[in-house]
Amino acid sequence: MIVDTGVALNTVWVVLAAAMVLFMEGGFSLLEAGLVRTKNAVNVTMKIFVDLTVGVLAFFLVGFGILFGPDAGGVFSFDFWGASQSLHLSLNLPLSAYVLFQIGFAIAAISIISGAVAERMSYKAYILIALFVAAILYPVSGHWIWNGEGWLARLGMKDFAGSAAIHALGGWAAFAFAKVLGPRRGRFNSDGSVNVFAPSNIPLASAGTFILCFGWFGFNAGSTLNAADAQLPVIALNTLLAAASGGAASMLYTMFRFGKSDPSMTMNGALAGLVAITAGCAYVSPYSSIGIGLIAGLLVIWGTLAIDKLKVDDPVGAVAVHGVNGIFGTLAVGLFDAQDGLLTTGHTHLLGIQALGIAAVVVWGLSMSFLFAKLLDRTVGLRATDAEEEEGLDMAMHGIPAYNELERFSDQPGGDLLDFAKAGAALRVAD
Repeated sequence: MIVDTGVALNTVWVVLAAAMVLFMEGGFSLLEAGLVRTKNAVNVTMKIFVDLTVGVLAFFLVGFGILFGPDAGGVFSFDFWGASQSLHLSLNLPLSAYVLFQIGFAIAAISIISGAVAERMSYKAYILIALFVAAILYPVSGHWIWNGEGWLARLGMKDFAGSAAIHALGGWAAFAFAKVLGPRRGRFNSDGSVNVFAPSNIPLASAGTFILCFGWFGFNAGSTLNAADAQLPVIALNTLLAAASGGAASMLYTMFRFGKSDPSMTMNGALAGLVAITAGCAYVSPYSSIGIGLIAGLLVIWGTLAIDKLKVDDPVGAVAVHGVNGIFGTLAVGLFDAQDGLLTTGHTHLLGIQALGIAAVVVWGLSMSFLFAKLLDRTVGLRATDAEEEEGLDMAMHGIPAYNELERFSDQPGGDLLDFAKAGAALRVAD
């Protein structure tokens, strides 16, 4: 069988990009394990394995057919083989490579939720959430944007790699689940002040951030689906510039505002820049990418403080990173798009479409996640028991600690290593 050279190159590029996107799950795992307390590090890692197992199967068997299946009144329908046949005719690469790439996107949407509900959610409930997000929540709104027959696609909404379809959806779904779940015990005081739970391992979290940054090149540049696309290097450059400017903005702001440069905020600033550029990486200039990243790096700090004031407990800052900057990144296309942006051309039409699109995605993600969280809470139970939370979900739900050395020293005088979590509190507190 002779394969066209262009198809072969595209296949290699998309499979490689898909592998990079799937490797981001390792980044989520390390980032979350480093930002939660030691007694819950195994649990957050196991939730990422839920995404890589249950989430993958749910999207392949159900979600893909909804996302790319034939349209029914501009909303969605389920038809895996209909999706396969139509995509086969439009793609210049094997359908299996495209499915693989899309699986990576779907499970990324689930993993955003994992960090926001860390340290107090029932493991069984999380498995059901992964099924729900991969099979229904993400595919339906993704259909509106990325299926050419979807109503937002027909209006002309631009979301190149998913600031709205993945990040805003996942971020505001995470907000809804965290709101219904309630905060960790002792997180908020009766006067509204916040008790800081120090991260367990900042170097581990930084390694996760680096992996996520690496995988994001596959996330954004891979969305070209074409190894010969002239925009590919510009997309990659825009991705890096937004991450750099987002991290720089957070790093410098915390340095001058709080007197110390906060590492967790710096990491989240870089990720916020990546989230914000994801929608417009193919449509804006490198200079606009820097501006988008700078704004995102500030928004993630202000968003984190605002979410704390609402008494919604988000241990890793997922709502501020993905939810807040998913909205901003979607709107930024309407502001900075080289052909139709308000600030670049004076046109307002695209900005209006982007605003409508992001509003629809946020309302869908919030409302459906809130209802599903309530359903779980009344049936299987959404939250771990007080005893399980106090003990730590690692031992309560998985029977093994993240660091066995802690057991050896915990009963020696002055040797309770868990007390280190009380020292060096992060600067993520309200004014």
